[in-house]
Amino acid sequence: MRVAELWRYPVKSLRGEQLLEAEVGALGIPSDRLVHARRPGGRVFTARTHPGLLGLQGGIDLDGAPTIDGIRWDDPRSLAAVRAVTEPDAELVYYDGDGPQRFDVLPLSVATDGGVAAVGVDRRRFRPNILIEGVAGLTEREWVGRSLQIGTAVVGVRQVRGRCVMTTFDPDTLEQDISVLQKIAFELDGRKALDCYVVEPGLARVGDPVELLGYLTLTRSA
Repeated sequence: MRVAELWRYPVKSLRGEQLLEAEVGALGIPSDRLVHARRPGGRVFTARTHPGLLGLQGGIDLDGAPTIDGIRWDDPRSLAAVRAVTEPDAELVYYDGDGPQRFDVLPLSVATDGGVAAVGVDRRRFRPNILIEGVAGLTEREWVGRSLQIGTAVVGVRQVRGRCVMTTFDPDTLEQDISVLQKIAFELDGRKALDCYVVEPGLARVGDPVELLGYLTLTRSA
């Protein structure tokens, strides 16, 4: 097994960007999900209810600031772009903590080529941080409770991730195909890819070997 792709999503629910390497730390891949859109009352907008967010491109500029379609997140033009696909009173908020407004479950999502092939769709629909290749079929489902050596980092597998309506949207056209989620629900118990946490920080590069390690006594990070 080896690392096929590395991804970060600087703005929650927007398109991500691929990396060649990343220092994987306690909060996953640096600059992942630093900005989110929310209602004035604090509820976060996601592509589950506003899929137009998937049509905007998140990024990081040379100063390390998140961007939306190449424009700094705190520029009025970025806010206008987000409001156009959410609601007129949407706000953009920077948050680098570990709360649920940043990570829905855990800081890392790991997918495998075998698992993606079992659904038969573009792997981007699962929005992984790490895509592993060289995995047979649904073998990933047997990894829960164990750890993975990914480059010099070690991550723990908490659970197979429950999937939502975001998987039904084509990452390029945004056209919806509800049969994708139906297949996941009926054939895969509604779950696909892995929620993971970091056991030992380290460097991961595309092409690095991945090794399945033993069972852990803890199922989430400290």
